[in-house]
Amino acid sequence: MRHYSVHLDHGTVAVYGHWGRPLLVFPTEKGDAWEWANNGMVGEVDSLIEAGRVKLYCVDSFDAGTWSAHHLPLEERARNHAAYESWILDQVVPHIRADSGHAAEIATAGCSLGAYHALNFAFRRADLFPLALCFSGNYDPGTWNAWGERGDAVYFNNPTDYVAHLHGDHLDWLREQLSILLVCGQGQWEDTTGALASTPRLAALLRDKGIRHELDMWGTDTPHDWPAWHAQLIKHLPRFC
Repeated sequence: MRHYSVHLDHGTVAVYGHWGRPLLVFPTEKGDAWEWANNGMVGEVDSLIEAGRVKLYCVDSFDAGTWSAHHLPLEERARNHAAYESWILDQVVPHIRADSGHAAEIATAGCSLGAYHALNFAFRRADLFPLALCFSGNYDPGTWNAWGERGDAVYFNNPTDYVAHLHGDHLDWLREQLSILLVCGQGQWEDTTGALASTPRLAALLRDKGIRHELDMWGTDTPHDWPAWHAQLIKHLPRFC
């Protein structure tokens, strides 16, 4: 497996593979670019990487200064998130395009808070990210130790809010452009993280809006943890690359 990393102003991208569909991977809360490798996720899909079917681009998080900065009101956390969005769009995406081929469609993926990022980036820039693979996510920032008044910054980064109000030409375009995979277990920590409630709720919103999606709920023996995400990733990723 070819492996290298690149530092792009304030953050690292760890890359695994030679060629294949580019997959932009967001880590769990406060995680770094090495998290998927260190927790066995990269090894789990090594056969796909070696076959040239997928190439992983794993990025650092900025969560400590954004969504996980619980001492800040939620609106300020959301405004701070704009810097992370700029880093992804202005630096990471051009690097992926140059490295993997400009015609390649970029998919997103993540577990836990990374699933939120994968989904939110896909909705906000479906022209760049037409597919999101989301494992055990909580898609409502309003439930994340939230306090303070909320404005546009929160609203436009809260899928539970903005999906409910999609309409008109933009909704029609998303119906054509975007595909979402939502996976969640029903075991330990899926309830306390909010993923167990948030995942089917978001799926219902997507269904109501006619946005292409799949919902895959695993059983009570499936926790919010890496071994479960290993199994879920290897089940689903081969279909998309």
